[in-house]
Amino acid sequence: MTASPRTDAPASAFAARFLRGLIGLGVRDLVLCPGSRSQALALAAAEFERAGALTLHVRIDERGAGFLALGLAVETGRPVPVVMTSGTAVAELHPAVLEASHSGVALLVLSADRPAELRGRGSNQTTVQPGMFGGAVRAEWDVPAPDASTDIAGEVDALVAEIAEVLAAPLGGATVEGTTFAGAAAAGPGPLHVNLQFREPLSGALPAEELRLLRELAAASDTAESAARADAAAPTASTDRAPLVLRPEPGTVVIAGARAGERAERLARELGAPLLAEVSSGARFGPNAVPAYRALLDEPGFGDEIRRAIVLGQPTLSRQVPALLGRADVETIVVRAAGRDAYDPHGTARILDGSADIVVEGELPADTRAWIGRWVFASRALLEQRAEEAGAVDPPAAIDSTDYRERAAFARSQLERMRRPVTRDELVGAVWAATWPHDRLVLAASRLIRVADDTVPGRRIRVHANRGLAGIDGTIATALGIATASQRRPRGAGADDPTAPGARAAAGTTRLIIGDLALLHDAGSLALPAGEPHPRIQVIVGDDGGGTIFDGLEVAQSADAQLFDRVQLTPQPVDLEALARAYGWEFRRVANRGELDEAFTASSGPALIAVPLTR
Repeated sequence: MTASPRTDAPASAFAARFLRGLIGLGVRDLVLCPGSRSQALALAAAEFERAGALTLHVRIDERGAGFLALGLAVETGRPVPVVMTSGTAVAELHPAVLEASHSGVALLVLSADRPAELRGRGSNQTTVQPGMFGGAVRAEWDVPAPDASTDIAGEVDALVAEIAEVLAAPLGGATVEGTTFAGAAAAGPGPLHVNLQFREPLSGALPAEELRLLRELAAASDTAESAARADAAAPTASTDRAPLVLRPEPGTVVIAGARAGERAERLARELGAPLLAEVSSGARFGPNAVPAYRALLDEPGFGDEIRRAIVLGQPTLSRQVPALLGRADVETIVVRAAGRDAYDPHGTARILDGSADIVVEGELPADTRAWIGRWVFASRALLEQRAEEAGAVDPPAAIDSTDYRERAAFARSQLERMRRPVTRDELVGAVWAATWPHDRLVLAASRLIRVADDTVPGRRIRVHANRGLAGIDGTIATALGIATASQRRPRGAGADDPTAPGARAAAGTTRLIIGDLALLHDAGSLALPAGEPHPRIQVIVGDDGGGTIFDGLEVAQSADAQLFDRVQLTPQPVDLEALARAYGWEFRRVANRGELDEAFTASSGPALIAVPLTR
């Protein structure tokens, strides 16, 4: 253990050593909101970025900052701290903490606080910050303010060791002496809260010894980045847990909800089962994918013949799936992901530990090929029928005809299609088709994600949606975090070599499909700070004048139309072009399908693309 450096500012010495410790745990990004009480952490983080050991993201709004950190953590798979001052600033993190908790994302809330002796005495900007997030955090620490007598090295190192133990805890949690755990929250990855008390002087110059260690850390982190890329390309070590053994059976389906990942697609192939994959699952591809699963679950000869459903992720986009899992004649097996609740709406499922390997044993039954084939072919036919009914495709005979009149009619129909207003189906279909594996697609909690889930075909692309609680909070900020992390070139040896193991080139575009209300709810996140890289991102807003997702509620048929419009649809008269210009974003308003296709390639920086949609 290295002795604590001498300093006239214990807060700065504590902050610097603490951040060094977090970098040792794999932290590479830190999101910061300005404030007085948190200045030691802020200035230390800025020094770390200058030395090349950390990437700093500065935001003025704590709520957006929390979701920016969440997006960075989702894309990188690393814990991301977010720093803020005391008081209401901490409470602004609650929405992001809740989403991280229900999605199993490692978000580290580093809140600055007044010394404990000022609580309950009316001191300015002082409240009870410990326990503020309740059971939403996996663990929390209330750290006393350091002073001249504090063994900073010993206390910081012990704190970092406890954080490391909680971050590494498997499903079921860890027990760390002296650490406060919030109920059942200590179960797999998720948010942590470290409440750091500071007293005056709130900051000072970093000791020379800290600056020397900082330079050494920056060099070491470059080496660690190279090693991490090599590790990413290496085979994953097998788990110590006993594998989960499944046997192929007729009547089996695999259901993939949000963040199920490619594991669900592989399992469906091995079981010879239809893959009912939501659009945000990361599994909507492959030979077993059934994009039109919602309609088929209602069809005789399909949904009624299911006898076993294996669920991965959190399916939240349809009513058919929970109805299926509630049937007495369906065996439900839920593979629980670490850090997330098991999806068991009826309390009847068999819950399996998702951290273990899943092994399929036994030959595929003879009728399996017919079972999967019926689902796949029916799904394909349904999607083609919908496209033809919407006028999105022309009959092949018209395209291949040698009759000039038919070919001329085909050309006119194509021109008419490009000139007509964009429908919701066409909007999500065009964005889906324009997105490639090196891109990222983010779907907001709006009507459009459900349209996409019902209409887009299988495609192996990276898709994310905040479906932990399916709120509209922080959607732009989340997308910005994903865009920033996915487009950043890695540091260290081999960073410029695209053939290096695990190397990732800074390429691709992040597209966000969002409704107008979700856009306005997070409009402050459009403010991109000077001095930081601005990612290639397109925020594509379906502007239909309010929350038309509520049109699907039963009450919409009986409520007074004027009252329903005011309190449910809540149309907003905001000028989206003026909003975009105010924040320095490119703006395009799309009047037809032809302009929509052009919009995807016309912008080079952050762009807001408004697509008017009918009620």
